[in-house]
Amino acid sequence: MKRSKSLFASSIFALNVLFLSCTNESASVETETTPAVETIEEQIPPVKAEIVDSKADLSTAKFTIPEGYVLFDKIEGDLNGDGINDHVLMIKGTDSAYVVINRFDDEVDRNRRGILIYLSDKDNYVLAIKNLSCFYSDQEDGGVYFPPELSISISNNKLYFDYAHGRYGFWQYTFRYQDSDFALIGYDASQNYGPIVNRVVSINFLTKKRLTKENVNQDIEESGEEVFKETWDKIELDELYTLSQIKEFEDLDIKF
Repeated sequence: MKRSKSLFASSIFALNVLFLSCTNESASVETETTPAVETIEEQIPPVKAEIVDSKADLSTAKFTIPEGYVLFDKIEGDLNGDGINDHVLMIKGTDSAYVVINRFDDEVDRNRRGILIYLSDKDNYVLAIKNLSCFYSDQEDGGVYFPPELSISISNNKLYFDYAHGRYGFWQYTFRYQDSDFALIGYDASQNYGPIVNRVVSINFLTKKRLTKENVNQDIEESGEEVFKETWDKIELDELYTLSQIKEFEDLDIKF
């Protein structure tokens, strides 16, 4: 069974992979204030996949969950821009081999989690994305830290995966439906020390720009007293990550 040595090391520092993987030389820009992630309107291609009858009861039971998995979470929202709610199901494996005794002598379920996305297509729903194990277990060992909490949401036809790590900050992945898949178009992260924000990074994978904000006021004791130095630079990127191809979010280590 594959287990990370420390989710704080392998997950929250996964954001540092993105921070440091851009090899282009940074240049400080004080006048550019446009958010890194921009909205680009485009025609949504049709979906072709297994059809689910939307005229029937659209409870979770009517959506097919693969054998060996159970429903972990479910949200609804419009992802393909047709004004009809789509369905995002987070699932979790049930392999008993991954139910183990942790270092505190507690039984924990280390089965990984995955995602199913059913998109509306006129009077039907189609299974557009199936990724069975891209998220780590909700009962992982965070080492000396607690494991980050994962949540999913939909806003403005975009899909968000948020990792909250309490006093240490957060990171967020933004996906948009295009070319019959969900492309990673944005990444935002904040490195904190308690309520104080030390570093903020926002990456736009469409424009290949990265905004870094570093707190240069080290003599503060509470939030709101930070003084940020803003730096913009370009990243090298051949193609966008897609949700169907990501094996494990914590191992997003493809070099830019």
